[in-house]
Amino acid sequence: MNYAVSEKGYYGEFGGAFIPELLFPNVEELRLKYSSIMEDDSFRAELNDLLHNYVGRPTPLYEAKRLSEKYSAKIFLKREDLCHTGAHKINNTVGQILLAKRLGKKRIIAETGAGQHGVATATVCALMGIPCVVYMGEKDIQRQAPNVARMKMLGAEVRSVSSGSKTLKDATNEAIRDWINNPEDTHYIIGSVVGPHPYPDLVAKFQSVISEEIKKQLKEKTGNENPSVVIACVGGGSNAAGAFYHFLENEKIKLIAVEAAGKGIDSGFSAATSVLGKTGIIHGSKTLLMQSDDGQITEPHSISAGLDYPGVGPLHAALCKYGRAEFLSATDDEALQAAFLLTKLEGIIPALESAHAVAALEKIKFNKDDVVVINLSGRGDKDLETYIRSINN
Repeated sequence: MNYAVSEKGYYGEFGGAFIPELLFPNVEELRLKYSSIMEDDSFRAELNDLLHNYVGRPTPLYEAKRLSEKYSAKIFLKREDLCHTGAHKINNTVGQILLAKRLGKKRIIAETGAGQHGVATATVCALMGIPCVVYMGEKDIQRQAPNVARMKMLGAEVRSVSSGSKTLKDATNEAIRDWINNPEDTHYIIGSVVGPHPYPDLVAKFQSVISEEIKKQLKEKTGNENPSVVIACVGGGSNAAGAFYHFLENEKIKLIAVEAAGKGIDSGFSAATSVLGKTGIIHGSKTLLMQSDDGQITEPHSISAGLDYPGVGPLHAALCKYGRAEFLSATDDEALQAAFLLTKLEGIIPALESAHAVAALEKIKFNKDDVVVINLSGRGDKDLETYIRSINN
């Protein structure tokens, strides 16, 4: 199967643009212009300059020797945690702010769960001098306080969302409502490979710099640009889309997506969409979605705010349904154990989201000559309070 998006925004049966009539002009303008803008030489030059000189790319591909010894494989960590602002999210926001400027937009809105996308959006808005509003669930504001402070320091207005589960899903709902009420001057910087077409495609393309660099760096380090296995955590799925992008068509490379099992897949407190989800529509696209028998969205749970989402992006729904990627899950406890293991063995404190990807190492049987790349999507400063609670307990 070809995993590139179709002209109408579908990956197989998943994707599309299911939007209210009021948003149609915005989404249609974006759909008609995004490809030509992104391919324009002056846009690419400005984007590449910012990625190199502002974001700090290329990020290192670090050979984790002690981790490799423990799991009997050659394990590399793609250090997206070393990007400016501490996560991969800024790869996308740098691209989208340049896109918004070329579309003539004067105001930016965004949603955030773990706060990393909110910080990345607030950062590029500060850089460009553009007003920014970030919607964030009340529960996430409490558990990601350092990132809330960063957003405010950067000049963004953080709007608390107290509806529903008070997490990422509800923040996204409010951002969409804002966009509907301000369709002409506002660009919505969506942070993951979710939403109506063309968002899943354009976010995946901005994040594809991750796998582009992996290929070059692996070639330099091992003589072969292709790994045996690529592992990434999945909430909406932006870091996984970026890590998988340039390997999608080579089916010899095993792609492993790791979801949040929360307190256990069958506990009623989980975000493992590949197991618990059914086909449905959320935030403008057709995808796999956790829902009740009558189609009501099931509230997700994860210790990591960035994975606390009841669906996955349509690309990931296709990778799951058609078997291109293997979907595993890690519980809250397994993610915590993996975070402490990585800290102890390699001196790297990962974000809780990234710790889910590391936790997958316990669930996979490797061959000794396997070359494994784990996308370390973010750093763990923002989760220190959770880590301290775990230590004290």
